[in-house]
Amino acid sequence: MEFLVPFRHPWVLLGLLLPAALLIWIWSGRGQRLFLPFDHGRATRGRVLSTLLRSAESLPALILTLVVLLLAGPQRWDEPQAKKVLTNIEFCVDVSGSMTASFGPGNRYDASMVAINDFLNFREGDAFGLTFFGNSVLHWVPLTTDVSAFRCAPPFMRPGNIPSWFGGTEIGKALQACRKVLTTREEGDRMIILISDGFSSDLNGNRGDEIVRDLIADNVTVYGVHVAGGSIPAPIVDITSKTGGAVFSPGDVEGLAYVFQRIDEMQETRIEKTSSEAIDDYGPWTLAAMALLAGTLLASFGLRYTPW
Repeated sequence: MEFLVPFRHPWVLLGLLLPAALLIWIWSGRGQRLFLPFDHGRATRGRVLSTLLRSAESLPALILTLVVLLLAGPQRWDEPQAKKVLTNIEFCVDVSGSMTASFGPGNRYDASMVAINDFLNFREGDAFGLTFFGNSVLHWVPLTTDVSAFRCAPPFMRPGNIPSWFGGTEIGKALQACRKVLTTREEGDRMIILISDGFSSDLNGNRGDEIVRDLIADNVTVYGVHVAGGSIPAPIVDITSKTGGAVFSPGDVEGLAYVFQRIDEMQETRIEKTSSEAIDDYGPWTLAAMALLAGTLLASFGLRYTPW
């Protein structure tokens, strides 16, 4: 059955029985006989001429064979292609009031959004999503490979423009919400980049361990960017390290840009080989049919039976 795989319509190959029958009839028959009166003549059997004539008569049957093969849709196996494995990246950005603190020429929020937009250029072809959080969570940009919405997001979600119920910081709630977004994508790797500047009360006790278990179960890697002075909260360090990521604490705008470059380097792009696919392959069969047709036309000038 592997022989039938390279044809789109293998059932058409049953038509090969007709040219096969014609070839059997041509080569098994005794041929056409013409008796001529030659006095005292000794006629040879003419085996060479008979073979040439039968070969010429076989050309139309061979053309019919190629016509059947063309109607069956000849195909060939394409070479396997290298394909980049998509990474689904969800940005989880803190918009609590403390994100308005000075950071470089602007504030922490503005610096974070600029760094995010620059990071998009490093990971061309990946899918990105954007989630803002405080005490509540807002999925601003769904996972998409079209990053134009990211460029327009900063003015709308500045901490000074948001409602009061976004004023706090609940990182645990935000991570769980981002995890649920990522699990909707069955294809590709999953990564969360958490950008915050504060401590989250909803990570106290065993809550952080529960979140880690959920993230690991869904193959989600978490990277953290702590855009504030002082030490990084221990729960954030624990979550990022156990999920295979890391947490960084840049001291200025240049350090923030470097952090995103480091994240890009740590989360390497994976390449996988795709399985080969069957593609149309009419060329060789068409050329063979044209060659046989030309041979038939040439043979018709002389290699044929005549009744005289």
